[in-house]
Amino acid sequence: MSPQRPRHTQSDQKKHGPWDARQLAQLAQSYHVVEVLGGLPITWTDRKTAAETLIAQALANRGAAKAPFYSTSANGQVVVMCNEDNAVRQEFLQADQILADGMPMVWIARIKHGLQNIERVATTDLYHDVALVAQDIGASFYLLGADEKSNAAAVSNTQKLYPDLNVVGRRNGYFGANEEDAIVSEINDLAPDILWIGMGVPREQQFVSRNLKKLTNVGVIKTSGGLFDFLSLKNPRAPEWMQNLGLEWLYRTMQEPRRLGPRYLQTNHKAFFIMLRD
Repeated sequence: MSPQRPRHTQSDQKKHGPWDARQLAQLAQSYHVVEVLGGLPITWTDRKTAAETLIAQALANRGAAKAPFYSTSANGQVVVMCNEDNAVRQEFLQADQILADGMPMVWIARIKHGLQNIERVATTDLYHDVALVAQDIGASFYLLGADEKSNAAAVSNTQKLYPDLNVVGRRNGYFGANEEDAIVSEINDLAPDILWIGMGVPREQQFVSRNLKKLTNVGVIKTSGGLFDFLSLKNPRAPEWMQNLGLEWLYRTMQEPRRLGPRYLQTNHKAFFIMLRD
């Protein structure tokens, strides 16, 4: 199976550009609507704007020798975890930006906060939106996470889809505490504009918390969950109609019923009531 880019939303129809560092640095200072949902301050936006902002932050931070801009994502499972475990909640609150990676979150935000021009910003889509811009302006990636096979395949497929994109390095997510400093040092040496970390919740957030202030030669950190398994084609995406109906969780459950079935049975209804309540 060949790698494919995701479908484009209406907000993606306009081509990116023309790009220059000054324009993107100015965009880095722009504001998004932030409203609390499920106890978390969510940045409500669309995919195109989210992608442009990550690129903008990356370019604005080049050579700044400071902690990178930190973007993470929340869905129903994360909302429940953060409400049941304050330590996990504090990990998420350290982020500069929390994007909504769940259609029910978007639906409820439209009703509760009157936000209409917003989209679900799934990291599996956002990655491609960012890559399209990054290869045009010379922004670089580093991929950290997943097993060795998935990580290598994710990079290979990325380079097939975006041949002009500079992937400066990669590393699987299986390492011990004694290896962490060396990994951080390597990433700093390679100086990626955007570091994608796919280790699953809450491990990836914990890694960022420990190392955010050490990664001073990185422009942006984006946590990515199972992104690399999708990029590597290890796991297929749900059909577009299921994504639009907020049923991607059901498709994933059908693919991995033993692992994901109990999780969604325990969290879906809780997430719904938490988001309506807060």
